[in-house]
Formats: sequence, C-alpha cells, structure tokens
Amino acid sequence: MSASQIALLGAIAGFTIFLGLPIGRLRSPAPRMRALLNATAIGILLFLLWDVLTHAWEPLDEAIGKQSYGLAVVDGVVLGGGLAVGLLGLVYFDRWMASRRARMSPPVAAVVSPPVPVSVGAGDAAPAAERGATTLAPEAGTGADRGAWGSHARQLALLIAVGIGLHNFAEGLAIGNSAAQGEIALAVLLIIGFGLHNATEGFGIVAPLAAAGTRPSWRYLAALGLIGGGPTFLGTLIGQQFTNDLISVAFLALAAGSILYVVIELLAVGRRMGPKHIFTWGLLAGLLLGFATDAIVTAAGV
Repeated sequence: MSASQIALLGAIAGFTIFLGLPIGRLRSPAPRMRALLNATAIGILLFLLWDVLTHAWEPLDEAIGKQSYGLAVVDGVVLGGGLAVGLLGLVYFDRWMASRRARMSPPVAAVVSPPVPVSVGAGDAAPAAERGATTLAPEAGTGADRGAWGSHARQLALLIAVGIGLHNFAEGLAIGNSAAQGEIALAVLLIIGFGLHNATEGFGIVAPLAAAGTRPSWRYLAALGLIGGGPTFLGTLIGQQFTNDLISVAFLALAAGSILYVVIELLAVGRRMGPKHIFTWGLLAGLLLGFATDAIVTAAGV
C-alpha cells in the first residue's frame, strides 16, 4: 500500500468525526433532552481522558520497566508539563475571554417609566412626579443571559474540538509510524479503530451547543470537524516520515489537559440542567459508548 493510500485512509479515519456533528442541528431540544445530551458528552469525554492518559503513560511505564530512569524522567516531565499547559492554559484563556467580553458588553440601560397622571388629593404627601419608577428593561437581562450561554457553549464546543484534535494528531502519528515500519495490516486496523472512536467524538463536540439550544450553521460544524478530525490526516503524513515517542506523549498530554478542562466546565453546567437521575444515566451511557467502541477495536486485534 502506497504512502498516499495510507494518508487517504488516515483522512477517512479523522473525518468520521463528521458523523456525530449533525446532532448539533437539533431544533430546540426539550430541557431533559439537553441535559441528557450534555451528560452523555461528559461520559464520552471521561472515557477519552482515560484512553489518552493510558496511551501517554505507556512509554514512561516501558522506560521504567527497562530501568531507563533518565528516559522515564524526561517522559514524566513532558507528560506533566503537557497536562499543565493543556489544563491551566485553557483556564487562563477562558479568564482572558471573560474579561474581554465584560469590557466589550454595553451596560444594561435603565428604563424610566413616565409619570402617570393622577388626581392628587389633599392627603397625598408625594408629588405625582415621584410616582415614576426606575426599573430594568424586562427582557434585557433574559436576552443577555441567553446570549452569554450561547456564546459560552460555542466556546466550549471549540475547545472540545481542539482537545480532540490534539488527541487525533497523536493517533495519526501512530498510523503513520506503523505504515513506515512496514506494518500495513496494523496501520489499517488502527485506521478502522480510530475511525470508530472519532464517530463518537463528533457527538461530544456539539453536545454543549445542543444543550444550550444553540443551532450552529453547517459552516460552523464543518469548521469544528476540520479542527477535530483534520489532525488525524496531518499526523498520518508526519508519522510516515519519522518516529518519536516524546512528541506523541506531548500531544497526548496536551489533549488530556484540555479535555479535563472541558469536563470540569460541562460538569458545572450539567448538574444544573436537569434531575440527577437524567444526568447520571447520560453520564453512564457516554462511558459505556466509549468502552464499547474500544472493545470493538480490541476484538479486531488492534
């Protein structure tokens, strides 16, 4: 199998992520459905976090087993540093975005109701002009809240796509490395397995949008798919040229940190969206879906 054919299959494996993206186009899902979609996405991302950290730990564990402690220390530093950058980097990025939105948002204007003409009796102590009341516009706060949540949901979807993209780049490296070493059968099995995984990851990307009732355009969904799935193709191209475990560990650690940040954000939102039993069922469904796809990959011999 030629290098171009391997690259094409790597692209197909990455772009199966588009299979789950149309869920983001649901028209006004019911509140309970929103809560269920959000919780299922958390379950998928929790499985993905475990999967990413497991693969990132393998080179370090192998180095310790061979008593190559110097290499193990280097791998450990890269793993810890990647986790810190992926997690804390997004924390401070979100903090910067929040302060930027606060500076750009116009203040909510006060609406002063005009005085109501009334007959003033002798016993009325307050003049009629004072009967006007200063109140906030009734729909201003509600609309702003909806807009802020919609904007935050789009930001979360983008961050999920970035984290999954980093993870998929490392998967692409594994595909390319296998092909470069002449293990074509293993490369094809990796493509099939990663393709199955990516199909569920697409749902995880758009779940915050569905949960917020934000209906994205097809163009926006296409951009999210390219960010999340495109790196598989890039990793396959690069992985066929050289092999480096340290780079794989770095990208997996960055992915783990960013996915962990998104899980924390979704958990904070999810518990407020619906009853606890719906949240728990959705979380369990997402976890089981992730393990089911992994079991299929294992049964296929990957």
